[in-house]
Amino acid sequence: MAKRRVMLTFNEESVVQPIVHNLDQQFNVVTNILRANISEDGGTAEVEIEGKEGDIEASLTWAISRGVRVEPLGEESTH
Repeated sequence: MAKRRVMLTFNEESVVQPIVHNLDQQFNVVTNILRANISEDGGTAEVEIEGKEGDIEASLTWAISRGVRVEPLGEESTH
């Protein structure tokens, strides 16, 4: 299993969508929100995502397609 930490930045349109929930449901990954600062205008969430590398990559590509900016944080690890 791979693990990645990313910063998700939401704009006004994407902040009202259940992005993190959909990552879990649609891509067979486990998300852990480490910290977040969200308002109705947008915000950021530091998220750890665990799963198969291909599933993680697909989930982040999907999030980007929904208007979320994704920035890597720290080191990637595999178990």
